[in-house]
Amino acid sequence: MAKPGRFVLPEPGRRGFTGFTGWSCRRHRGSQDKGPTALTFVGVYDEKQVAAAIRRELLRDGQVFVHNRVSSIRKVAAQLAGLVPEARIAVAHGQMNEHELEKIMVDFWERNYDVLVATTIVESGLDIPNANTLIMDRADMYGLSQLHQLRGRVGRGSERAYAYFLYPPERSLTETAHERLATVAQHTEIGAGMYVAMKDLEIRGAGNLLGGEQSGHIAGVGFDLYVRMIGEAVNELKGDGPAEKPEVRVELPVNAHIPHDYVPGERLRLEAYTRIAAIDSEADVTAARDELTDRYGEPPEPVLNLLEVARLRTAARRAGLTDITAAGSHIRFAPVELPDSRQVRVQRLYPKTVLKPTVRTMLVPVPKTAPIGYVR
Repeated sequence: MAKPGRFVLPEPGRRGFTGFTGWSCRRHRGSQDKGPTALTFVGVYDEKQVAAAIRRELLRDGQVFVHNRVSSIRKVAAQLAGLVPEARIAVAHGQMNEHELEKIMVDFWERNYDVLVATTIVESGLDIPNANTLIMDRADMYGLSQLHQLRGRVGRGSERAYAYFLYPPERSLTETAHERLATVAQHTEIGAGMYVAMKDLEIRGAGNLLGGEQSGHIAGVGFDLYVRMIGEAVNELKGDGPAEKPEVRVELPVNAHIPHDYVPGERLRLEAYTRIAAIDSEADVTAARDELTDRYGEPPEPVLNLLEVARLRTAARRAGLTDITAAGSHIRFAPVELPDSRQVRVQRLYPKTVLKPTVRTMLVPVPKTAPIGYVR
């Protein structure tokens, strides 16, 4: 189970990020055969309003879903029978015998019942065009995605549909419940699922895809390395062979990142990080900076530092290095194999440099002329 506030990638999203499949974000208006979306009402539970809603549906020979929990479902069905005696009422929930449940659903489909009092078993996979009114009590107890899915059970024919999301008058709504109900009431147009999903993420919290709030394999190796490793494996499976660029680890105390106020939105920052991670030449550095400037304005210092790190990684790859890390007052370079003449030159240019031929490592003192991360 995902921890609260973590970003959980559904399987299609994971495959898109790792390169197994292509992916895109599309917004559409759904099936053209689907009737007008349900007219949505959010308010306190009122028996007179519920009875009027059911009778209005019966007058046009329609059917009604009434949603409730198992614990009190029989009691609610009895109350509805008292409010609307002429209605034929059935009860359905997941704890019923399989054959009994199937019979009730078939009878409802064949219009032997007018009202179906049911649990969330009707949330998905149900298409009954004649059921055009949904009455949901205790709507404040359910998530935004559930509310949207339940509303989708009505209005599947050509008739105008009605959805009533009700809550007890004696209880005050929590802030989260108010946000959910307000969202489902505001977004009633066909194709509103994208907006509802984005609001659901905002309410619950999506975590930070590019930050430290990760778990599993990504937490172990970091997002950038994780994507590269998966990319190499995908290339091998496709027959393209392993990635040609060797991995270069650069770990320096540099303030190098893309600030939230410079590139808003996780998706756009992900695109920018991926763009910078792909840099492999000086021309790529210039092109990446020009693109960022064109889209978001002049890059701030942390972004310029990130580009400098990418430039350093490219130069290190050409030199055959795979590791540049801070080690106390020195910077460690590896693997390094220098002839005697080069060793003498390094000692002259960078005094107090430590060469360790047995482990192919060179320790160079940290420059003191400017702070690390300074860009001229």
